[in-house]
Amino acid sequence: MSDTASTPTRVDGRRADQIRPVRFQNHIAPHATGSTLIEWGQTRVICGVTIDESVPRWMKEQGATGGWVTAEYSMLPYSTLQRKARDITKGKIDGRSQEIQRLIGRSMRSAIDLQKLGTRTVWIDCDVLQADGGTRTAAITGTYVALSLALHKLIADGKLMENPLANAVAGVSVGIVNGEALCDLCYTEDVAAQVDMNLVMTAKGDFIELQGTGEESTFSDAQLASMLSLGRGGIRQLLAAQEAALAQA
Repeated sequence: MSDTASTPTRVDGRRADQIRPVRFQNHIAPHATGSTLIEWGQTRVICGVTIDESVPRWMKEQGATGGWVTAEYSMLPYSTLQRKARDITKGKIDGRSQEIQRLIGRSMRSAIDLQKLGTRTVWIDCDVLQADGGTRTAAITGTYVALSLALHKLIADGKLMENPLANAVAGVSVGIVNGEALCDLCYTEDVAAQVDMNLVMTAKGDFIELQGTGEESTFSDAQLASMLSLGRGGIRQLLAAQEAALAQA
């Protein structure tokens, strides 16, 4: 570990490579097939999974086999410092929410064998109770736990013969703040970041999604390498936290 990574330099005293504390409260939504509340620092997201024993019309029309996974994401009005209006009051989903729910869906479809899922649809609902940076990565990381719980219930109920999950999946944010590469940005760091990046990866170390933007400046190969290294380390910590949460369940 480098001296930079080992020395606390951040607003909350963390090292550059250190993620905020992560905790899962499983079975938070009794009527969902699987659910968890992920508490990641001050960010809190409820992730719920329900199962529909059918597939979308487009799959039937195209003769596609297997199942489907889709997601919806929203931030509750009181999740931010200033009240955020519900999408329904605006008559449409805002662009950011649409982008994030598509990302969640893609991430979980990469984790599951849709053929083994059978002709059913997995509905994922992620609702942000409190936002302090990293809500999309928290939603992805929490959803994997909720999805695992839901599929285990289907197996226990005799609706699935084998687990269709192929890979554990987690997501983490990284960025450049005041010229330094940091892992898992809180809100204060996120708004000050010169570079903002989100990584979604499997337990095998493969990338599902890599979203990186120079908010105020460009970034170098060396800075990219630093962020990727920090991100991989953060993903390992999250995978361990997910495994522990599922072992307790």
